[in-house]
Amino acid sequence: MYIKNTDILTTGKQEENLRRLVLEIAEKTIHRCNPSVLTREYVQLKEDTLFVQGKSYDLSKGQRIFVIGAGKATFPIAEALEEILASRIHRGVIVAKYGDRNTLKNIELVMASHPIPDDNSYLGARKTKDLLREVRTDDIVISCFTGGSSSLFVSPAEGISLEDKAETSKILLTCGANIIEINNVRKHISKVKGGRVVSDLPTGVHLINLTVSDVIGDALDYITDPSVPDTSTFADAKATLDKYHLWDRLPLSVSSYLKRAPLQDETKTLNDLGHLDMQHIILLRADAACSAAVVEARALGFEPLLLSSFFEGESSVLGRNFIAVAKQIQLNGNPIKTPCCIIGGGETTVTIAKGFKGEGGPNQEFALSAAKEMEGMSGVVVLGMDTDGTDGPTPYAGGLVDGTTALNAREINVSLEEAISSHNTSQALKILGDLVISGNTGTNVNDLKIMVISDELKQKNLQ
Repeated sequence: MYIKNTDILTTGKQEENLRRLVLEIAEKTIHRCNPSVLTREYVQLKEDTLFVQGKSYDLSKGQRIFVIGAGKATFPIAEALEEILASRIHRGVIVAKYGDRNTLKNIELVMASHPIPDDNSYLGARKTKDLLREVRTDDIVISCFTGGSSSLFVSPAEGISLEDKAETSKILLTCGANIIEINNVRKHISKVKGGRVVSDLPTGVHLINLTVSDVIGDALDYITDPSVPDTSTFADAKATLDKYHLWDRLPLSVSSYLKRAPLQDETKTLNDLGHLDMQHIILLRADAACSAAVVEARALGFEPLLLSSFFEGESSVLGRNFIAVAKQIQLNGNPIKTPCCIIGGGETTVTIAKGFKGEGGPNQEFALSAAKEMEGMSGVVVLGMDTDGTDGPTPYAGGLVDGTTALNAREINVSLEEAISSHNTSQALKILGDLVISGNTGTNVNDLKIMVISDELKQKNLQ
């Protein structure tokens, strides 16, 4: 994988060098967050025994292995499982995002859409349910649902069409809600989420969950929810709709279903799945990119400071706040001396009012907001990147900006203010050459924010 800035040579010499270093930190960070490597560490096969993080499973009596899953980090996990288990895999079905180009031999691969579901998202869920009907007592099901399965793996609740489910996803993703609140709704308008896809497995089945977290706090039922017990309820879904005033915005089929909240359709609790032998393994935690970036920044000679891996809220606000930190550092060396690298992570959001149709994503909005705030500053470069390689509903990973970005925008009559207020950040960054492109990375931990500051103090930056 190669992460690039679309036009890195348009800046001054100092910023050009800093941009290259930031991209190097980001690329090495993503490599450190490769779930296939960790799958090979956690899962081992020795003759007739399967070892998973120290727990052993005897295969000598003909127990069969099934593999299921969906998500943006699912393909590399499944690929590693094929290398480890080969023909030991009896059957498998996974759903990956369009753009994953490799193939699998023993596991059927379905390609589907993200972040808005399509027909293949439904097809993948249907094929998975059909496969699980073959599972017998003592068989092993390895489940690798990762972030993105909310779109890639769908089976709407009774009376809700796929189109209404897709429209609901669009509204939820732009209302300002965090991922917990969004998933509280999505789990409760589904036939497969919230532990439902595995609830009918026979007693005594061994269920092994391998996942990658993209949710702050690493709560299993929000990162791999189709195959683990759920802690949310219809009341939580209703609370999200109340908080963000969504009742009248959602399709009628969805709002009517949630108002009824059929008791028999509640998600599955630990008691409901107690008949299964379950093992849960988080291969990568949500803050994995932040931790890796600290190591890589130090290796390149920057003093790293992990500001926080718990950032939430509006992306544009965080962009401005990052530059406030940069100004403080350049002014008096607090809270860290230069050359330094400030690192942040989490899942920030963009609230889009009804009617706006701009192209962009949270990390692009973060970057452009930072660029607006740092106009004329030198020796500072800022990156906002979605670690899966696609920021929001765009093919871009994020944005990479510096003090020349706003100046360049002014010269070519690109309004950063308008781009941010209309949430049309992709177009502005594209014209400026400040987009970051990586393609699908195969991982899906929390977003990554990187800001490097050189050791050259220039007071004019603060004027």
